[in-house]
Amino acid sequence: MRLFLALISLAIAAPAQAQGQDLSEPVGEGGEVETAFELSPTDEGGLTGSTTDESDWEDLGIAIPAFATQSDRPTPANANGTAALGREVARVITANLRNNGLFKPTGPDSLPQPSFAQVRAPSWGSWSGRGAEMLVHGFANARPDGKLTVGCYLYDVALQDELIREGWVVRPADWRRAAHKCSDLIYARLTGEDPFFDSRIAYIAETGPKDKRVKRLAVMDSDGANHRFLTLGSATALTPRYSPDYSKILYLSYVDGNPRIYVYDIGRGTQTLVTENSNPTIAPRWSPDGRHILYSMAVAGNTDIYRVPVTGGRSTRLTTAPGIDIGGSYSPDGSRIVFESDRSGSQQCYVMDADGSNQRRITFFGGRCATPEWSPRGDQIAFTRIAGDFNVAVMTPAGRNLKVLTSGWQDEAPTWAPNGRIIQFFRTTRNSGRSGLWQVDLTGRNERRLPTPVDASDPAWGPIRD
Repeated sequence: MRLFLALISLAIAAPAQAQGQDLSEPVGEGGEVETAFELSPTDEGGLTGSTTDESDWEDLGIAIPAFATQSDRPTPANANGTAALGREVARVITANLRNNGLFKPTGPDSLPQPSFAQVRAPSWGSWSGRGAEMLVHGFANARPDGKLTVGCYLYDVALQDELIREGWVVRPADWRRAAHKCSDLIYARLTGEDPFFDSRIAYIAETGPKDKRVKRLAVMDSDGANHRFLTLGSATALTPRYSPDYSKILYLSYVDGNPRIYVYDIGRGTQTLVTENSNPTIAPRWSPDGRHILYSMAVAGNTDIYRVPVTGGRSTRLTTAPGIDIGGSYSPDGSRIVFESDRSGSQQCYVMDADGSNQRRITFFGGRCATPEWSPRGDQIAFTRIAGDFNVAVMTPAGRNLKVLTSGWQDEAPTWAPNGRIIQFFRTTRNSGRSGLWQVDLTGRNERRLPTPVDASDPAWGPIRD
């Protein structure tokens, strides 16, 4: 793997600058999203199917007209007021539902504008002839305290029945979060799956020539919006991972050729050093309880996996076999770890108990296996399959039911959405060295590229936000 294996043989030199000076200006993550109202139907389940289902319901038509407003008022969220904001909210929801490949949403730009009164009492005759089985109504109102109330309603057009509703109070700067929460509400109600839209992605932003690549830590929303850089690039940043509670980001940084593992506090914009080594160190990963960190370190030509408390201190060595053992990822319950090793003569994936015992190979299907990551649902492991090209694939924790999801030239480093149904990865274009972030669902049919302002690699999908 170009991302990991090169670090074993090469020490990355970075400018001699204190790591603390590499942090960008802290940017607040926004205020809390308060639930304004909630009403769930007596039938809590979703429609029959899931994101892996290939039946006709995946063509479910959803009409999403502009969200109404009780009174068009000024708001910092949109220079043209709450009426214009309501249209933007509906556009974000439309894009979210279209991009996961499950639905056929029609957005506000080609639909009539409902009145505020029709949000709770739809004009059914306006929608029954438009080929939409589902209808999303909502509103965006400005409050006296400067905040916004955004309401979201999902209706079954044929039954002329409300399926679910919920509303949120947000700061104007967080209006997109309300749109994502509405998308999550719709997605969860119609599929029966856990939501994932109101989440964030960390990744490595890459600029500059190949021999002097600048790699910065960056974050953005799950749809690529609200992008910002967390480091300035004076020190090389690598392999970020969100903490289980979303509050921190773990990443590797090289300063003067020495690898250091840092934990960046998202809310405060500060970081703490976990461990510093003179030996090549790669691939730090959280334990599910957030108390420990796995990493790999090369000593005297042998690379093994270690565990260290998140507060720092003494590391425990978990593997001792000759060769290269890297990329540990915990199972959701913390009882097992999947990792890659070349102890058999080629890169393959192995599983061991959390204390390092009971190590066993699980991949025997040909090709090589690298960068494994356990699904948050516990039912699958995503990894990079190397068989000529590099492609993203999934398998069971026992190494069975291989399914290759992508067909690019160099697709690698998969990371799971918090619901375990979408996978993010990065793709390098042949003969260009240019890389970008992509998503694919478990059917393998629905791919899309996420917009980033610069080249991007090694994404890490964070948990759903409160």
